[in-house]
Amino acid sequence: MKFTLSWLKEHLKTDATIDAVVVAMTLAGLEVEGVHNPAEELAAFTIAKVKTAVKHPDADKLKVCTVDTVDGEMQIVCGAPNARAGMTVAYAPMGAYIPGADFSLDKKPRKIRGVESSGMMCSSRELNLGDDHDGIMDLDDSFAMGTPLAEALGVNDPVIDFEVTPNRPDWLGVHGIARDLAAVGLGQLITPAIKPVTGAFPCPVSVEIDAPQACPTFVGRVVRGVKNGPSPKWLQDKLKAIGLRPISTLVDITNYMSYDRDRPLHVYDVAKLSGTIRARMGGNESFTALDDKDYIIGTEDCAIADDSGVLGLGGIMGGVSTGCDDCTTDVFIECAYFDPLTIRKTAKRLGINSDAKYRFERGVDTGFLIDGMEMATQLILDLCGGEASDITVAGDVPAAPEPIMFEPELVTRLTGLELSDDRMDAILTQLGFGVKRQGDVWSVSVPTWRRDAVEGADLVEDIARIHGFHNLEALSLPPLPGRREPTATLLQNRTRLARRALAGRGLSEAITWSFVLQDHAKVFGGGDEALLLDNPISSDLDCMRPSALIHLLLAAQRNADKGYPGASLFELGPVYRGLNPDDQALALAGLRRVDDERHWRGMRIVDALTVKGDATAALSAMGASVDNLQLSKPLGPYWHPGRSGRLQMGPKNILADFGELHPRALKALGIDGRVVAFEVWPENLPAPRKKSASKSKAALALSDLMPVHRDFAFIVKDEVAAGDILKAAKGADKALITDVSLFDIYQGQGVDDGHKSLAIDVTLTPKDATLTDKDIEVVSAKIIAQVGKAGGVLRG
Repeated sequence: MKFTLSWLKEHLKTDATIDAVVVAMTLAGLEVEGVHNPAEELAAFTIAKVKTAVKHPDADKLKVCTVDTVDGEMQIVCGAPNARAGMTVAYAPMGAYIPGADFSLDKKPRKIRGVESSGMMCSSRELNLGDDHDGIMDLDDSFAMGTPLAEALGVNDPVIDFEVTPNRPDWLGVHGIARDLAAVGLGQLITPAIKPVTGAFPCPVSVEIDAPQACPTFVGRVVRGVKNGPSPKWLQDKLKAIGLRPISTLVDITNYMSYDRDRPLHVYDVAKLSGTIRARMGGNESFTALDDKDYIIGTEDCAIADDSGVLGLGGIMGGVSTGCDDCTTDVFIECAYFDPLTIRKTAKRLGINSDAKYRFERGVDTGFLIDGMEMATQLILDLCGGEASDITVAGDVPAAPEPIMFEPELVTRLTGLELSDDRMDAILTQLGFGVKRQGDVWSVSVPTWRRDAVEGADLVEDIARIHGFHNLEALSLPPLPGRREPTATLLQNRTRLARRALAGRGLSEAITWSFVLQDHAKVFGGGDEALLLDNPISSDLDCMRPSALIHLLLAAQRNADKGYPGASLFELGPVYRGLNPDDQALALAGLRRVDDERHWRGMRIVDALTVKGDATAALSAMGASVDNLQLSKPLGPYWHPGRSGRLQMGPKNILADFGELHPRALKALGIDGRVVAFEVWPENLPAPRKKSASKSKAALALSDLMPVHRDFAFIVKDEVAAGDILKAAKGADKALITDVSLFDIYQGQGVDDGHKSLAIDVTLTPKDATLTDKDIEVVSAKIIAQVGKAGGVLRG
């Protein structure tokens, strides 16, 4: 919803600045999304006078102009065909940002075909002041040189854009916004009395309602002898300021009523009507709407029709067959009330979004039907002339909402605010409620524009909102007696440490949707029909995700597309494999894109072992003994079969999968290049064994003796994993062997086909005495024996 500050002040007597209005709206619960102030956008532009304009010596279509500006006399090269001496123009100084063209001028004079040019003379399109770009703006000569352009043109009216919650349709009219701001204390509400227009003749168009469930009330009136055409400047300026395109006086009046009073209307050309107008349900009929599209009106859609057929979709959009144009002389005004649910279903099915639909689906004021007709009639008479008929009413106006039995004590009980009865009474009265005090329980009548208020808690919300949530006193809860145990669970503490470990390894945490595109879910082993959403928030988020990697991959690709390659992301969140509670699991997933990096240190290698390090770092932070984990192959279809692995405790307890993602999976998601990733399952990590009552850590044990390194090379078959050899060597003597690492893999001359040579470095750390050669030989024999059991033979 958009409106200008001057428009608001037509309904609110106030001297408040735009900043004060924004603050008051925010405190009253109206979520301001932005303020567009044309004066700020045009702050750099001023009025200038062209003294001379001569042909450019080297260009037929360019002119060299001498311009008298606020910065002194400037030479400007201009390509506008209407540039001439004596013009009053809009001057942009050097370095100014041109909003309509989205570029900034050079801060220093530049040469155009050899002639120096300083600044610019602008067209209306270049300043977002119109559509004309064939020439520069030819302004009134009465404007003084140096006058700010916004001041000279009067375009200094800020536009406020705010979000309207579905339960507050009264905020879709400027008058409704002014009512709330008046209650806040920003000013005095202005509500001019609406005088009835006396009908000069009976309404010649009859109206019938055949579908009261969709259109309970239809108010109509004919105005004959009108003269349609462009609307007056004040009305066009209002609509342009909020982004609407003026069309004609009749159409502009209906748009003005929608935004001023939240009262959608429609006007028909009487000459194009045939017989009785009926509000009925559709019969799978086709009609062409005002957006020049053809629609099929079904049996659950409300149609406005006459004897010739469908004229429009009730409460959503009219048709071209009865639209008004410059030849229109007699008009029929529709001021009806439509069922919000019917409107919402029809608009969603047909994919139509209009201002009328936006208002009717939220529920417009049922008490403003007759007054809305009278106000619209007077506007048409004032701007188009003519004479009006009597008003015809079909159907029954919906009854006013039931009064609310309200206990004032509820305000203190729900909010903690201590307000006097007079203060609460005044707030409700200013908002349009009728208050009858009856002891401890008040009878509060609800206005027809506030059907969202149905119980006492709704009134409490309004009272607290207008009084100001910022006036709530901040009080700490009283401390509970006794000792309090930590509230975080073991899983919460573990995942917190794991997230910190991954962040320390350079990965950025992401929070993404739990919904994905079904085609993407199928790539990652999901996408079952049972996991589809009945009412997805978006067409590409229609299925519960089987893997947290999907959105991370898409996010990393978006970064790469925008010039930020090498994304490293992780996320902690749920994944879904079925409908049972046990089918939901907590996943800690992460990825690294394998993108080239230009650096003086050379290219950093990112591969499957990199993400294995990420996974083991997370597991280690959660308390897992990563050195004792078994290594196997993952079963997911999205892992590369030769560049991936699985970490598990025993044959069934899977803790993590890691490696490079399959190119086929990446292609299905539109991902370029290679990606390595990991998935850790924190819930599979068993709880730690209970320790003794003492929580102190054991003393750090460091040996004072020099460690000894011994190298071994073993011949193994190709299918033997290097990790198995390392694990066997380390288990040969757990007291002396403190580390085992792989430093070389060799295949070639001297090694049989189907075999490889693994060279390992074993670190021996003595505790009590320096190792002798005999001690080292004993340990070496144990290492050779243990590795032999794992399939390794000492080379040579």
